[in-house]
Amino acid sequence: MTLPPAKTASRWPDLRKRALSAALLVPAAILCIWLGAEAWTSLMAAAVALLAWEWVRLCGFSTKRLPGLAVPLLVLAAGVLAVGNAWGWALALLACGFVALWAIAGPPRFRRSVPGFWLAFGVPYIGCAGLGLIQLRGDAAAGLTNVLFLFLVVWSSDIGAYLAGRRFGGPKLAAAVSPNKTWSGAAGGLVAAMAAGVLAAAAMEPATLPLGRVLLVAAVLGVLAQAGDLFESWIKRRFHVKDSSSLIPGHGGLLDRLDGVLSAAPAAALLGVALGPGEALWR
Repeated sequence: MTLPPAKTASRWPDLRKRALSAALLVPAAILCIWLGAEAWTSLMAAAVALLAWEWVRLCGFSTKRLPGLAVPLLVLAAGVLAVGNAWGWALALLACGFVALWAIAGPPRFRRSVPGFWLAFGVPYIGCAGLGLIQLRGDAAAGLTNVLFLFLVVWSSDIGAYLAGRRFGGPKLAAAVSPNKTWSGAAGGLVAAMAAGVLAAAAMEPATLPLGRVLLVAAVLGVLAQAGDLFESWIKRRFHVKDSSSLIPGHGGLLDRLDGVLSAAPAAALLGVALGPGEALWR
């Protein structure tokens, strides 16, 4: 008797859940970007609060009491200062909050090995990304295009890495950190980020497109997005969890979905500040 061939495991076991989640989340994000700085800031307040909750939970603390409660409070307070245009005070609060929380969250002689350091690290990690996204969208002339450019590049990097990695496989990128990530996925993510950057810039500014600069900026943001993905994978492995939470079907939590944005947003904001008000990131 001949047995039927065994079914091979699908390369895309979570693709349906990912697609459905993206179909709900992406339009909501784009709508808030389009509506303006106020709507976007409101979305950022909700996002950083959830991110902080996930981070505190990931580190084994609780947001119902100190010191875990300090993470969302510090991040949201910095956002309030930023909205009031007190950027220096906002950054100082994140820095001082990080140091103070690190000092009280773990025994001094073990600061580098216990979750106390990582709990405190969530303050600048989430806070700087939140401030960066507020700063980018707050530019009345270029805020819309810059935030759209950033998100399209990061999203494309994530999608390209997922599709290329599942399709081609091959040598592992960092097996000790994330066994599923491959060099083919990294290459696919980089190509997708650069292609998305060119298409987005061409759509938003078709007359004069500095192709070389667009490719460079998109490549840097794409690499940072992938670095953020690897960093979060390393953090989850360190704390022995699969996902940061179960908020988003197919993606885990917001940290799982926005890890690339958390790394790329501060760099995009710094570039925006360096270029000056009203300038597109690719200029």
